[in-house]
Amino acid sequence: MRPQDLPAHDARNLTMGGNLAQIVLDGQIYTLRITRQGKLILTK
Repeated sequence: MRPQDLPAHDARNLTMGGNLAQIVLDGQIYTLRITRQGKLILTK
């Protein structure tokens, strides 16, 4: 699959303008955080 064929999601939309969002995969909850430096951290 080519990169342009992959789904793309804006992290700022996922966090609704904040710095945190929860992502659920197979019943597990992960936290997506945008740092002050504009980097992403995904933790379980």
